[in-house]
Amino acid sequence: MHHLTRIISLIETFSEWTGRAASWIVLAMVLVIGYDVTMRYLFQSGSVGLQELEWHLFALIFLLGAAYTFKHDGHVRVDIFYRSERMDERGRAWVDLLGGLFFLVPFCLLIIISSIPFVDYAFSVGEGSPDPGGLPYRFLLKAAIPLGFSLVLLQGIAHMLRSLRTILTPPAEKPPQQPQSGQTL
Repeated sequence: MHHLTRIISLIETFSEWTGRAASWIVLAMVLVIGYDVTMRYLFQSGSVGLQELEWHLFALIFLLGAAYTFKHDGHVRVDIFYRSERMDERGRAWVDLLGGLFFLVPFCLLIIISSIPFVDYAFSVGEGSPDPGGLPYRFLLKAAIPLGFSLVLLQGIAHMLRSLRTILTPPAEKPPQQPQSGQTL
């Protein structure tokens, strides 16, 4: 169990780090948008490159921040049974483990595997923006697709290992309740 805990900790530390890196991209995006809006509305000077940089940064925030969001249980899920009073911690662990094995892992692998030729082609042709004044090196942004889904897959593995640990750990006996002040047993 100690090795399992160590692996979970390493993966989640890495997810935490990538999420914090993505948060700095948010700051960069805000500054770029602020500059772009100021230049456009006060000085009537727009830039296609700045507008493309805004959506490139936006894409990076989501791709690099998805694993962090998953780690902190921030993604949307359907909680019809999951949050029900009848489902205990072990039941939720089974839902997380099976959901990860049958949905999360295959989906991430599908995106990673199918995006590699897409990224490879973009690298081989040195893909940039088709717009005049647009950004070069669009292939770097496309490379963030398999990277982002690899990070989600890695965090998903940590989540499934955490669920497995919960399933394999015998339930702890509940300590006897202590009477609260003024309350008798």
